[in-house]
Amino acid sequence: MSHLQPITPCLWFDDQAEAAAEFYTAIFPNARIVSVSRYSEEGQEIHQKPVGSVMSVAFELNGQPFMALNGGPLFQFSEAISFQVMCETQADVDYYWDRLGAGGDEQAQQCGWLKDTFGVSWQVIPTALLAMLNDPQPEKAQRVTAAMLQMKKLDLAALRQAYAGS
Repeated sequence: MSHLQPITPCLWFDDQAEAAAEFYTAIFPNARIVSVSRYSEEGQEIHQKPVGSVMSVAFELNGQPFMALNGGPLFQFSEAISFQVMCETQADVDYYWDRLGAGGDEQAQQCGWLKDTFGVSWQVIPTALLAMLNDPQPEKAQRVTAAMLQMKKLDLAALRQAYAGS
């Protein structure tokens, strides 16, 4: 193979594709809406969408391409798929947690996971957590895991305290 193809997640919405793309691109830096396509009369007996309404929105978050599709109410999002937002600082964790979670399902918040207002699941993770969980000393990773299981939004300072055993 001479050319690597990007992998583009496609998010199926009932009729909120444009609103979702606008929501996500307002949160992430280096984000943009690339294009918007609209339904035409062609295939209306199948898609049953108003002519001129948004069919799909191509957008990018930090250079990662996404597609949002208004495909109707047939499918819903589940926690089986989520997007990870890796954060260097607690301020970054707080920023993404607060913005992505605004209007979302608070019952779905656990261990850094949240569900946004559109039903899409996200994991807001401090990068230091991965190193702590992969420590060769299992007791450190176990303490971090026990602390993490008590959290909704991840608290980097508390995770570091658990890691240190204090």
